[in-house]
Amino acid sequence: MNLNHARVCTSPEWAEQLQTLVLPKVTAGVELGPAMLEVGPGPGAATDWLRRRVERLVAVEYEQAAAEALAARYAGTNVEVLHGDATALPFADAAFDAVGCFTMLHHVPTPALQNRLLAEALRVLRPGGVLVGSDSLPGDALHHFHEGDTYNPVEPSAFLARLQTLGFEQLTIGVGRVLTFVAHKPSGDHEGSVGADAD
Repeated sequence: MNLNHARVCTSPEWAEQLQTLVLPKVTAGVELGPAMLEVGPGPGAATDWLRRRVERLVAVEYEQAAAEALAARYAGTNVEVLHGDATALPFADAAFDAVGCFTMLHHVPTPALQNRLLAEALRVLRPGGVLVGSDSLPGDALHHFHEGDTYNPVEPSAFLARLQTLGFEQLTIGVGRVLTFVAHKPSGDHEGSVGADAD
């Protein structure tokens, strides 16, 4: 994480923006269920908001220092924090009702690894479970912000097809200030559908 991330992504202002503008929109009308997995929580800007909407939240963080800080912060709560790699999750199939990833996909070095992470999310979801997430949109300003850091932005026009190819259905992609997405694991008893919106 470069100095820009250390300054911005740990700020109360960033957490407030995520919790007031992004999370309510992406989860509106979505049933998260009792057990949720958050991948790549970083400093936990979304974690506190999410944990208040589920019975159990498991967060998997790749950076050890961030995982340790988050574990200490949420000790004794309904949040369990693990240091691990979201492209190889240590959970059984169908272990969660929902998976969330917020403003972290562009930190995954390659599209292939992003797809592996998304495939793992699909694997650990129960049938009918939901993936919810957001990411920054590609742009020059974001490119400069990530100078010296991993920066692999998601191209919105291709992302829907990537999710479909992996096996998700009932897809909704939103393109506004940020990219938002909702995608379901097939339950086996209905036809899939695709939606898109812009704001």
